[in-house]
Amino acid sequence: MTDASRASAPGRRNPLGTYLRARRAQVTPTQAGLAVRGQRRVAGLRREEVAMLAGISADYYLRLERGRDRNPSTQVLEALGRVLRLDDEHLAHMHAIVAGPLRADRAGTSTPVVPDGARRLLDQLVQPAVIETTAFDVLAANPLAQRLSPRLTPGRNQLRDLLTVPEDRALFPDHDAVAQCLVGNLRQTAGGGAGRSADLAEELRMVSDRFRQLWDRHDVQGQTGGTVLLHHPEVGPLRLERERLAVDGAADVRLVVFHAAPGSDAAAKLDRLRGAGSHRV
Repeated sequence: MTDASRASAPGRRNPLGTYLRARRAQVTPTQAGLAVRGQRRVAGLRREEVAMLAGISADYYLRLERGRDRNPSTQVLEALGRVLRLDDEHLAHMHAIVAGPLRADRAGTSTPVVPDGARRLLDQLVQPAVIETTAFDVLAANPLAQRLSPRLTPGRNQLRDLLTVPEDRALFPDHDAVAQCLVGNLRQTAGGGAGRSADLAEELRMVSDRFRQLWDRHDVQGQTGGTVLLHHPEVGPLRLERERLAVDGAADVRLVVFHAAPGSDAAAKLDRLRGAGSHRV
């Protein structure tokens, strides 16, 4: 077993304890309203400080961190969330960890099936579009999406490519910010440590130091739409809007559509890529 795999094992066995340790390390005593006296061996809060501020005993908090008690009450979780300065997404993630992985996640990690209707819609879209899993596995992509990146092909994983393929990093001028976003998305979908997202995380820990750094922060972020900045090798800078849409009948599948405002520079560049692709057929 490698050092990275050893480090990931406790997170799967005791996800709540791992989460609590990671988050208290990111809260300074000053942020928590505590006076700092003398030298401290840790940058964040001590266990007993978290317990005091949350209104629980130090012994009970120690049991939570060590996985001896895995069923804290809602009130305790809310108090810990307040002390650890968790926003709504991070607090919901902690509740999800305690609830455990969904039954569907425990069943296995088989590749989701793309519904026929979603595949037909993908083929009819004139915008670049991809059907992906919540773990960023590409299930299908239309030709214009593959003109944006030839790596948007079934069987590839977008987060893995971003972290390990130089051409993918070159495509995203702010690739580290994109990586932080995707890792936060993955951390949220991995929940209590089961299913495809958790398996992918364990795999990426083996191959990417940057992934391990981001993963061990336990930051979470929901999968939403937004603006994507690209530097395409043929058309140069490209600013697109991205929409992530749920697919009926496939809980872990999303239709992702990239689009530009009509008449914009980005729309003209998409037309150029669309035309170049048709000439190659």
